[in-house]
Amino acid sequence: MDTDDTNYFAGKVALVTGASSGIGEAVARRLATAGARVIVNSATSVEAGEVLAAELGDAIYHRADISEEDSCREMIARAVEWGGGLDILVNNAGFTRVIPHGDLEAVTDEVFRRIFDVNVMGTWYLSRAAMGPLRQSGDGSILNVTSIAGVRPVGSSIPYAMSKAALNHMTRLMANVAGPEVRINAVAPGLVRTPWTEDWDSLHASVSQTAPLARSAEPEDVATTAMGILASRYMTGEVVVLDGGMQLR
Repeated sequence: MDTDDTNYFAGKVALVTGASSGIGEAVARRLATAGARVIVNSATSVEAGEVLAAELGDAIYHRADISEEDSCREMIARAVEWGGGLDILVNNAGFTRVIPHGDLEAVTDEVFRRIFDVNVMGTWYLSRAAMGPLRQSGDGSILNVTSIAGVRPVGSSIPYAMSKAALNHMTRLMANVAGPEVRINAVAPGLVRTPWTEDWDSLHASVSQTAPLARSAEPEDVATTAMGILASRYMTGEVVVLDGGMQLR
């Protein structure tokens, strides 16, 4: 079935974090195209988030920093109040700092904690707060956007890669106890062309020269995979790697 069909997710209420640009924006647009009602979230880029929600139509924008547990609970409560429930949670919001892996002294406690507070604790807070409404949906689904850095010893920094590895395992652990009402999966992209990575020219060039598919991913590539995972009624606990074949090299 084509997940771009305007009725595929009709009536479903979906919350997408980090949705003002890049992967989150692409996923939010695809969900809306498929009939979902969408809550657009970001911690910054408020204007961009509000513009996107207006473009999507049956959507609202909610600003929240997911590293704050109270903000996560408030956002879930607003989603349920606005949508009458919650069916889909896409945990896309994240944070990183580019630090060469060999420069251990450059990893300050402040940077380390911020990466884990957003990437790990934020995803945990939001997923836990959403579990009740998702169970009530009867067809609840959580999709965590992780990274190939959580699978291989690569990534923008060691703390970032560690955080994504933690998310991959969190996906499996929570999926093991969330069924049958809620399915929990992850997509682990390789390098994606987003506003975050627009000046990473040497890395994009390296991927183009190395990967069998000879390019970095676009946000739409990740969104296509995300839609397939969300539509799959018999998939849970899976971490789907999407790296253009880089693992083969």
